[in-house]
Amino acid sequence: MLNIALFNQNGEKLNDLELNENVFGIEPNNQAIFDVVLLQRASLRQGTHKVKNRHEVSGGGKKPWRQKGTGRARQGSIRAPQWRGGGIVFGPTPRSYDFKINKKVKNLALRSVLSQKVIDQELVALDNLAFDTIKTKNVVNFLGNFENPRKTLIVVDTLEENLVLSARNVPGVKVIEARNVNVYDVMDCTKLMMTEKAIKAVEEVLK
Repeated sequence: MLNIALFNQNGEKLNDLELNENVFGIEPNNQAIFDVVLLQRASLRQGTHKVKNRHEVSGGGKKPWRQKGTGRARQGSIRAPQWRGGGIVFGPTPRSYDFKINKKVKNLALRSVLSQKVIDQELVALDNLAFDTIKTKNVVNFLGNFENPRKTLIVVDTLEENLVLSARNVPGVKVIEARNVNVYDVMDCTKLMMTEKAIKAVEEVLK
């Protein structure tokens, strides 16, 4: 049985929350984590890099000099790669960096990083998280109750405007819905804070 403390947003412990061991209690698979992080990072690349080859640079329609008799090396166009201003050989062209990974590997990677957060004691379970007003101070005070973690990922069941707008100006804080939990964001934070409903939603998908 895997239990962690359940806190309110004031940092007071209420009781213990039982976690699904198939989601939060497995042995982390580093290879699966690496592969999925590589996929997520690659998908962020636009791939819009482009150089001009010898067919795309301007000029060069005329042969610079006749083939024989000048004593110089034969040349067909001033836009050949060896000429200044000529086309680029083997330069980058637009492409997609996306690649595919099996769904089971993605699932394993997410369960691995969640389990690693439990092992490192970087997972905080909250009974609820909501604010009456839109104030940055709300989130600052809330984080102060948990020793002001450097980078915090807050996962809630449903996004609420007061929470999202209060958190957007706090450095190092990111708020996402449970359905958008991903390997890179979980790895990138020093403290993972999840509401009880968000934990149950994630367990329902990953169990």
